[in-house]
Amino acid sequence: MTSRSISPVQPTIVAAKDWTPTSWQSKPIKQDVDYPDQAHLSKVLEKIGRLPPMVAPGEIHRLRQQLADVAHGKAFLLQGGDCAELFDYCAQGPIEAKLKVLLQMSLVLVWGARMPVVRIARMAGQYAKPRSKPTEMHEGKEILSYRGDNVNGYDPADRTPDPERLLGAYFHSAATLNYVRAILAEGFADLHHPSNWNLHHVKSSTLRQEYQGIVDRLTDALDFMKTIGADPNAGGAHSESVSSTLNTVDIFASHEGLLLEYEQALTRLMTDPANSAQQKYYNVGTHFIWIGDRTRQLDGAHVEYFRGIENPIGVKCGPSMKPEELIDLLNILDADKRPGKITLITRYGVDQVDKYLPGHIKAVQESGHTVVWACDPMHGNTKQSVSGVKTRHLVDITKELSQAIRIHKQMGSHLGGVHFELTGDRVTECVGGSMELLDAELLDRYETHCDPRLNYEQALDMAFLIAKYQEKQRGFSGMMSL
Repeated sequence: MTSRSISPVQPTIVAAKDWTPTSWQSKPIKQDVDYPDQAHLSKVLEKIGRLPPMVAPGEIHRLRQQLADVAHGKAFLLQGGDCAELFDYCAQGPIEAKLKVLLQMSLVLVWGARMPVVRIARMAGQYAKPRSKPTEMHEGKEILSYRGDNVNGYDPADRTPDPERLLGAYFHSAATLNYVRAILAEGFADLHHPSNWNLHHVKSSTLRQEYQGIVDRLTDALDFMKTIGADPNAGGAHSESVSSTLNTVDIFASHEGLLLEYEQALTRLMTDPANSAQQKYYNVGTHFIWIGDRTRQLDGAHVEYFRGIENPIGVKCGPSMKPEELIDLLNILDADKRPGKITLITRYGVDQVDKYLPGHIKAVQESGHTVVWACDPMHGNTKQSVSGVKTRHLVDITKELSQAIRIHKQMGSHLGGVHFELTGDRVTECVGGSMELLDAELLDRYETHCDPRLNYEQALDMAFLIAKYQEKQRGFSGMMSL
């Protein structure tokens, strides 16, 4: 009797039509980097292509599901982090500080909206920055612009693009993600100890009172759950084996996809977690990746690359985006019209919201796409300060956000999330807020290497503003005004 071996069934490769991880190379490209040593670049990219994934397809799939809930109004998106992440931020203090402010903001939002919050950090990869000009003047000499830590150095003497910095981006991103996962697993976000999230430097007694009120009410609710046995972590024979969302949360990583050579090296054909018989292309360098306002050309390399990956995608949408162009872009990036696949991150400026947002909303409504609408009220409101540095005023940021909320409601749409540039440090880069930061104080701790960011207190100001609106929509009025 002879035995026959059964060949394993090969998974089906599912990919966009006429797309490969390298098909973008045949398209015109913006914001590319000219590396003097191409052989060195090729060697580095080959190395990155052999390194293990930083994120898993299952995590990407879970984020896609959560963003679908946001698109349907069942959850709220909070995305925030540094404008230009530095390699030096890959350290215990900066990572914990950034996570803490995002968690504090989300606690306020959950309490106000009574719905889940999807948390996406601009971290573990946000090292590249687009620039309006490839060069700048320094002490009367023209030098290359600083393009982010994964391209060149901030020091004027270190502006030559260095391929080794791409390897640095990989390892700093991997180390950041590793530590984020570790501290979340150890209970960094444990709601049983919300007092651990207190800000130690909040000057405003009103803001501190509002936050403490939420902490007190949340603690009472947790005590009640423990008393009636609804909290699996309150003790008992099975408490250690029961997972609870009270102990930890999902925090996903994101960055702008600028350097396509790097993104290509981290694009892998992997098994679809929802269908093991299929393999699809995932960018395993991050969970969420977005296209900037400068690289969204319909026939360009970036749009070509983005249309083929399974990751959820963000698209920056500003005054230069025509409604018909927006629909063409959505049809290219998401031909199947999957809810939550695309997040439209609007950034107009406080004086432009009423002019452009209604047309964009109407076009999307008529197209049949179900997108996540997120408001970035910062990028369109950058000004030159009296101190001579770039800044943003909280009053402008608040107004753009408020106008976006109002317009969405008037048009039968809903604002599903917000996108902030913020830091866990107590910097002085934006004017105003409950701490009443003045223009004259900007130079006290002006530390950004690119655009101005919200500090701790200003970030919480934004969270309270949104939570107050959400709570009002639910018919309550328990929160104080800013």
